[in-house]
Amino acid sequence: MYVFLCFLIFNLIAFCAPKRLVPIEIYATCVFAYAYGITTDLVLDMHYNLYGYFQKGFQWLSLLAVIMYFPSISFLFLNFYPFNKGSGKKALYILSWTLFSVLFEWFVVNTDFFYYNGWKLLYSALVYPIIFLILVSNLKLVRKIMANK
Repeated sequence: MYVFLCFLIFNLIAFCAPKRLVPIEIYATCVFAYAYGITTDLVLDMHYNLYGYFQKGFQWLSLLAVIMYFPSISFLFLNFYPFNKGSGKKALYILSWTLFSVLFEWFVVNTDFFYYNGWKLLYSALVYPIIFLILVSNLKLVRKIMANK
């Protein structure tokens, strides 16, 4: 399972990366990413049947994948996000992560780990920037809450 090897690598990189986020931000980011990913999958996979993991229905391996993938990638994205840079650098950063995400999704679909059933890679390319902006907004909210403590 090359996909799980990638997930393991993402987690190792996240674990070893110099931390720019404080522990509560890491925790909040990981929990939010997990909840957001599960919610999205429940609606788009289980309800609308637009895509899925392995085969239709729930599989324990797909849950493990979500646990390994969404928090680590969300942490890595936010940990290096250029908060103190201009809009152009932020847009380029989000577009770079979008390209990485689309390429990784293409890889995952071609390993039969993930399948489309009405979904298209183009939809993902359009949605990823929104997802990344939601992650940034969530972290800003966490920081605002922490500042008001």
